[in-house]
Amino acid sequence: MNKKLALTPPMGWNSWDCYGASVTEEEVRGNAEYMVKYLKKYGWEYVVIDAQWFEPTANSSIYHVDAIFNMDKYGRLMPAVNRFPSALGGNGFKPLADYIHSLGLKFGIHMMRGIPRQAVNINTPILGSEKRAQDIADINSICSWNGDMFGIDATKEGAAEYYDSVFKLLAEWEIDFVKVDDIVNPYSKGEIELVYHAIEKCGRKIVLSLSPGASPIEEAEHLKKYAQLWRISSDFWDKWEHLYDAFEKCHLWENNIGEGHWPDADMLPLGRIGIRSFEHLVGDRNSRYTRDEQTTLMTLWCIARSPLFLGCELRDNDSWTLSILTNEEVLKVHRESCLNRQLYRHGNEIIWTASDNNNIYVAVFNTSSDAPSTQITFNLSDLGVKGKVAIRDLWKKTELGIFEDEVKLDVSSHGARLIKIVIKSMSDI
Repeated sequence: MNKKLALTPPMGWNSWDCYGASVTEEEVRGNAEYMVKYLKKYGWEYVVIDAQWFEPTANSSIYHVDAIFNMDKYGRLMPAVNRFPSALGGNGFKPLADYIHSLGLKFGIHMMRGIPRQAVNINTPILGSEKRAQDIADINSICSWNGDMFGIDATKEGAAEYYDSVFKLLAEWEIDFVKVDDIVNPYSKGEIELVYHAIEKCGRKIVLSLSPGASPIEEAEHLKKYAQLWRISSDFWDKWEHLYDAFEKCHLWENNIGEGHWPDADMLPLGRIGIRSFEHLVGDRNSRYTRDEQTTLMTLWCIARSPLFLGCELRDNDSWTLSILTNEEVLKVHRESCLNRQLYRHGNEIIWTASDNNNIYVAVFNTSSDAPSTQITFNLSDLGVKGKVAIRDLWKKTELGIFEDEVKLDVSSHGARLIKIVIKSMSDI
C-alpha cells in the first residue's frame, strides 16, 4: 500500500448521518463551502458522498429493494443526474470533483463491494475482458443489509478486470478517497486485494477506507498492507452505549495506529443529524450526546488517532459544535502524537496517554453515571515522569500549574479532561 497516503488520520465530512442515501449535489457543495470557510485551516479536507449516489429514487436512509440504478454499458455505476445535475451527459462526478478541488479540498465517494445485481441480470460486458458480469458474480455472496450487489469471485477470470475498470473510471473523475462497504465483516480478503491492485493500477492516488466493522483483529497485518483506514466498529451513533463500547475497541487496536494505516472508530454524530435518515428509528435532531459526552467523543477519537469524519449538516453548526471541531491544541494531539495507548482502566476511570517530542498527553475519562463529577488521580511515575512538571488543560486552554508526584483532576460524569505535560525531550523521561 502507498504509505505516502494518509500520513495523518484523515479528517472530513460524510453525507450519511444527516442525509442517508439521499444527498444532493447542492447539499454536497454547500457543506464543502462551509468546510473551506470554517474548518479547512484546522485540517478538515475530505468531502465524501456516501451510499446510493447512483439511485434516482433515494430519499432517506432506507434502501429501496429493486430500485433501478444509473449504470453504464460495462456495469459501472454512474451518478443519478436528477440528484447530481453536473453529471448529465456522462460527465460522472468529474465536474463536482473539479469544484471540490477548486476549494482546496479533496473528494470521496462510497461504493459497495461487488458488482451490481442489475449488471448481472442483463449480463453486461466487462471492460478489458472477454468475460461478462455473470462470469464473475458470486450470487451466494450478498450483503445482509443492502442487496444491491453480488459479491465477486476473486478467482474468476474477469474479476480483476472489472475492479480495474471501476477504478479507472474513478481516476478519470479524479476521486481522492473511496469508502468500500460490506468488505471487512465478513472479511472478504480476495476482494480487498482486487480493490488494492485496481487502485495501484488506476494512475491516481486514492485513499482506501474499508467498512463496516468490526474488522477482525487477526487480520491487522493484512489490513495495514492493503488499506489506509478500516472500521473497528459497526455503525456508531449518538447513544452513550456506543461511546462506552468504543473504549474497548480503541484499546484493542492501539498497537496498529501509525502513518498510512488508521483503525477507524467511525463517524462523529455531532451537530444536526438525521435530516433524512432514520437510523434506530430516530430522525431529524441535534446530537443526543451531552456536551460532556461530545467532549469525551472528541477526546477519545483524538488520543486514539481515529479518522475524524463529521456526519452533520455543517451549515447548521452552532458555536459550541464549531468550537470542539476547531480546538487547535486538541487537534495537534490527533495529528502529531505517537505511542497512543490506554494507560489503565479501573472501573469507570480510564486513562489514555500519548506523546510527541516535547510533550506527554494524558486523557482522563469518567464513564460513571453515579455522580455529577469524580476526582480522578494518577501518578506521574506511571508516565515515567519525575520531579515537578507544568500542566496545561487543552480543552480549556488554561495552565493548571505545577504538579509533582501525582495529578488530581475533577472529571464530569461521562466527561473527559485532556492535559499536556511539558517536557524538554523524550530523553528526559
